[in-house]
Amino acid sequence: MAQSNQAFTNIRQAVNQIIVGQPVLIEQLIVALLAGGHVILEGVPGTGKTLLAQVLARLIQADFRRIQLTPDILPADILGTNIFDLNTRSFTLKKGPIFTQILLADEINRTPPKTQAALLEAMEEQQVTLDGESLPLPPLFWVMATQNSLEFEGTYPLPEAQLDRFLFKLVVDYPEAKAEKQMLLNSQGNSTSRRLDLAKLKPIANVEQVLQARQEVRAIKIADNVVDYVLNLVQKSRKHPDLALGASPRSGVAWLQASKAYAWLNNREFVTPDDVKAVAVPLLRHRLILKAESMLDGVQIEGVVKGLLNGVSVPR
Repeated sequence: MAQSNQAFTNIRQAVNQIIVGQPVLIEQLIVALLAGGHVILEGVPGTGKTLLAQVLARLIQADFRRIQLTPDILPADILGTNIFDLNTRSFTLKKGPIFTQILLADEINRTPPKTQAALLEAMEEQQVTLDGESLPLPPLFWVMATQNSLEFEGTYPLPEAQLDRFLFKLVVDYPEAKAEKQMLLNSQGNSTSRRLDLAKLKPIANVEQVLQARQEVRAIKIADNVVDYVLNLVQKSRKHPDLALGASPRSGVAWLQASKAYAWLNNREFVTPDDVKAVAVPLLRHRLILKAESMLDGVQIEGVVKGLLNGVSVPR
């Protein structure tokens, strides 16, 4: 466990050197990778969301495909299609970009619901059905989706059923002044060009190590009282006066898995209530829906989550 853990600690440090000023975000992203949960990256343009995905894929030597989602993208452009070959008089499957290990769905809210729905089966069941045939996806299959937080014109917000399939929603904020200055200096240095040469990045781990780490994460112990703690939090969210929609049963399962991954990354063989708290905000911020009157009152989801954590007794 220690050797595997060290590899992911090194990955975290390497990404921190490139995407400066976002250490918590990077830690949460690696937790999601270890838990096998898909991620939404939300932030203003130019904050390195796409670069973050490319760097992480390179460091673990994973196959990487990027889809720039636009209003005219069709499901077949993602999944693939059967093409009739006139020479052989038979259909040949042309696989789409979804058949990869890490998929970056760039600006997912810019494509219509019909195309967004093309990802549902793949994200939940790790397979794609084309013309009645189920085709498995790679064991690592991991989706990272980006969306801008400011542009609402011409966008299609993800429905709740699809949002619930993402483990985390991570908010990529502006870096602090010190970190942003370092970014500016890096862009002017002789050793790095304005555009990072990803081919020069030295891999730190490989796909087999990621899959082995996921097995170790699943083996992390979790006591009954910690399971009850998560259950109480989930059930209390459904009765919260500010919420129109609380946490789903799927979110409880995801919460336990993310807590295990966080504990593993921090060299623990068991889950503590602090691990549960550490992943609460990114896990719930896209699953909970505020009532209209609460939104008008300026209530924020992050505040609701912190209130839930403060309102449920911590097991000892």
